[in-house]
Amino acid sequence: MAKSIDKDINIKVKVWRQRSAKEKGQFVTYDLEKVPQSASILEMLDILNNKLIHQGEEPIVYDHDCREGICGMCSLYINGHPHGPDKAITTCQLHMRNFDEGDTITIEPWRSAGFPVIRDLMVDRTAFDKIQQAGGFVSVNTGGVPDGNSIPIPHDIAERAIDAAACIGCGSCVAACKNGSAMLFVSAKVSQYALLPQGKVEAARRAKKMVAKMDELGFGNCTNTRACELECPKSISISNIARLNREFIKAKFKD
Repeated sequence: MAKSIDKDINIKVKVWRQRSAKEKGQFVTYDLEKVPQSASILEMLDILNNKLIHQGEEPIVYDHDCREGICGMCSLYINGHPHGPDKAITTCQLHMRNFDEGDTITIEPWRSAGFPVIRDLMVDRTAFDKIQQAGGFVSVNTGGVPDGNSIPIPHDIAERAIDAAACIGCGSCVAACKNGSAMLFVSAKVSQYALLPQGKVEAARRAKKMVAKMDELGFGNCTNTRACELECPKSISISNIARLNREFIKAKFKD
């Protein structure tokens, strides 16, 4: 729970350092003084990197972009949780007021065969791009048929599609899963199309191709522990996994 008093604190930061996927990594602990509790976890890493640069050491490599909880690039495993101990937030939305004087903050990259380490805390998440490219699209037909956007959609179905589309592809579901499964991500991308008229044309092909690509890239199987749902910064529901399974089975029957 967030602290109400904002002050500067002294902490230890235990960070995973690894020069490349082919080299062994290790944890390195740094002392950091007078960190504002109003700072985000990424701003704390900026402060630490400034200190390392002034000491002539290599700064810590990590991914980030928008810093507004939108892009999902700030994917860090903090104190045993993807994106940190707070619920329904991304790493950039986690603030130092969640930590106390003298705390040790342990920061790791995502751990998955599908997300090899590039350097330090940065991993290669292009596997998700490849899965989406395998089937996560809709056709564009400019003929005389009614445009998909003009077809009335029941409110509850539209809401479910929007909820599924909220997935930002950060990979926290993979990091949280003991099997390294990407089923929550894949099911969200399948669901956002399967629920709407625009996605019906490629429905069968989409489910088969995206699942096949997920397996090819080394992600594990889902065993329904719900860790993915609990750690997802956008609270994507595992009901989407059930929908993906139904779409996949229907596609197989059509074959």
